[in-house]
Amino acid sequence: MKLQKTTLILLVIAATLGIGVYIYEFQINPKSEEVTNNNKQLFTFEEKDIKALTIETRDVTYEFEKTTDENQPWQMKTPQDTVANDAVIAFLTNLLANSESERTLTVPSSQKKEYGLDKPLGTITVELDNKEQHTIVIGQTNFQGELLYAQIDPLPSSESEITIKLIPKNFQYAVDRNPEEWTKNN
Repeated sequence: MKLQKTTLILLVIAATLGIGVYIYEFQINPKSEEVTNNNKQLFTFEEKDIKALTIETRDVTYEFEKTTDENQPWQMKTPQDTVANDAVIAFLTNLLANSESERTLTVPSSQKKEYGLDKPLGTITVELDNKEQHTIVIGQTNFQGELLYAQIDPLPSSESEITIKLIPKNFQYAVDRNPEEWTKNN
């Protein structure tokens, strides 16, 4: 059985593309991104230590403070002063205190835009009882759509490299909400 000329050409093209993808994925790409596979907790604080939260989305900024009232433990301060939805805040604080990063990337800071960190989905600032502050900047989803790119306690933008962590997609659900979902009045 003799192969037709076009079939032979398509086989050569497919083999060439396959070799190219292999070389890129296993030879070139690991050199451009330093990747470490280690599940590490994003933050070292506990959920009970969180005193205040500031959530900056593309549209609005929300500020919440913990109260001493056990029945209404969270108060929204901005954009309105009202009782916060405890379930929504508990979901977010649990994520902050217990989530782990699946991978860490170190990339040139010029690539910040490629990970959606130049115009983030949201930025969460946590203030603890001991006055410590931590920040997480949430970028876009990864290629598979399963995880989000994020910067944890980002350093000043003058750094030549940035560290990016892959975090659970639940962070997107935690901050990308309708305004009325944040208050108890819904």
